[in-house]
Amino acid sequence: MSSETSQPPKLYTLQVSLVSGPLSEKFITKNPVVSRTIAIRGDQTFEDLHDAIFDAFGRDEEHMFEFQVGGKGPQDPAAKCYVSDPENAEAAGYVGDTSIDAVGLHDETAFGYWFDYGDDWWHQVSVMSITDHIPQGKYPKVTERVGASPPQYPDE
Repeated sequence: MSSETSQPPKLYTLQVSLVSGPLSEKFITKNPVVSRTIAIRGDQTFEDLHDAIFDAFGRDEEHMFEFQVGGKGPQDPAAKCYVSDPENAEAAGYVGDTSIDAVGLHDETAFGYWFDYGDDWWHQVSVMSITDHIPQGKYPKVTERVGASPPQYPDE
């Protein structure tokens, strides 16, 4: 649901950078930067963003995840958590019910994305741009890839 139902959705360009996870030294040496740039409409949800990140990083097994918005990036205690568990009463919201437009992002906002609470894949999501013009096409979509996708599990 959009925070401004009378306003048309915006288009967000987000850079999703891998901050940490179970990475081998060999992988890090070959891929010092691993990021994906994703374009997503503001009327799409954080669940849609998760699905795009999941695919963009070549993951194949779902786990719990959350977005931490309103802080300065991953693990900021000031952030509000939007979670994949709709029963989590402590969260600010459920990812399937929260649109990108609804959380008040602006240029240069950074927020966290935590995937797989056991293996702890941490990402920083940075807002690169926000525009009112949405070109025809299917969203969300990956517009740039930097670095290889790491194996989801260290022993792969």
